[in-house]
Amino acid sequence: MVVLAKGELEQIAHPAVQRAAPPLAAVPEVDLAEAAARAAVARAVAAACEEHGFFKVTGHGVPAALLARVEAAAAAFFALPQREKDAAKVAPGGSPFGYASKRIGGNGDIGWVEYLLLGVTAAGAAATVALPGAPLSASAEESLASPCCFRDLLNEYIAAVRRMTCEVLELMAEGLNLDEKDVFTRLVLDKDSDSMLRVNHYPPRPELKQLGHDRLTGFGEHTDPQIISVLRSNDTSGLEISLRDGSWVSVPSDKDSFFINVGDALQVLTNGRFRSVRHRVMVNSARPRVSVIFFGGPPPREMLAPLPGLVGEGASRRYREFTWTEYKTSAYRTKLAENRLCYFETAATS
Repeated sequence: MVVLAKGELEQIAHPAVQRAAPPLAAVPEVDLAEAAARAAVARAVAAACEEHGFFKVTGHGVPAALLARVEAAAAAFFALPQREKDAAKVAPGGSPFGYASKRIGGNGDIGWVEYLLLGVTAAGAAATVALPGAPLSASAEESLASPCCFRDLLNEYIAAVRRMTCEVLELMAEGLNLDEKDVFTRLVLDKDSDSMLRVNHYPPRPELKQLGHDRLTGFGEHTDPQIISVLRSNDTSGLEISLRDGSWVSVPSDKDSFFINVGDALQVLTNGRFRSVRHRVMVNSARPRVSVIFFGGPPPREMLAPLPGLVGEGASRRYREFTWTEYKTSAYRTKLAENRLCYFETAATS
């Protein structure tokens, strides 16, 4: 479990956050199981992406038993002794993958979080990472912490979630009335797709009030650089999103649904029609929060620019053309809260 000194706690306390949690969000909900009303579902998806860049998915088809097993395995992993978690790293050389805690990126951002970051291969499997070698005990639940079980379980999860992600991306294309329904899915399914899986653990802080804090920053405000983010968490609140007017709202916890974030790359592809949602995670509970996020990214050499079908006659492109590698390199040089897309806007952008 993460242990921070009081000085570090003061660094990661969010100075601009209200002392009380913000009001609850009215999160748009889309039921993927409504096959008979696909056109209406596609319109609902597009409307949610335009208004909030964020919505909840039900009827997703990912087995509840699989979600429960992944949650148990993640909890078991983060309950391991620190030395064993520290060993869950890839070979040295500046790779971001593997286990880490407290520090988010290389630009000074700190949060009350520990996490496991894995690359996702073209086949939909987690890239090799040295997971801990010993289970916690001989019990069936705790043995999920063993490397083979945990990795195999995450691979099963990735396969299921990526299928659902592609369905959502196709609905987005249909909701935009694009001729190519696979215009977004082909990027995520490409053999060189730059996708990732992140497992976050926010340890509880019941003693916050004694330290002079009501709420602590688990993960600071930011937008996701990729095309799409698909998040599922345990039954613990903490996720907050920013609305169009800049106000913050709290997302009610829902362990049975998935939450979809529009990423920066999708905002570019839609010429700003879809909004990349700004979000954060606050630690304000005596319970731990565990979240698993699949990030669907394009291939490194993919040229990103507004799709021709989404630039109306006489309208201008809001963003210039650039590669995913160029954007990711630029984004990862900034702090979390910065507007990363501003460096890629055209002169015509208001």
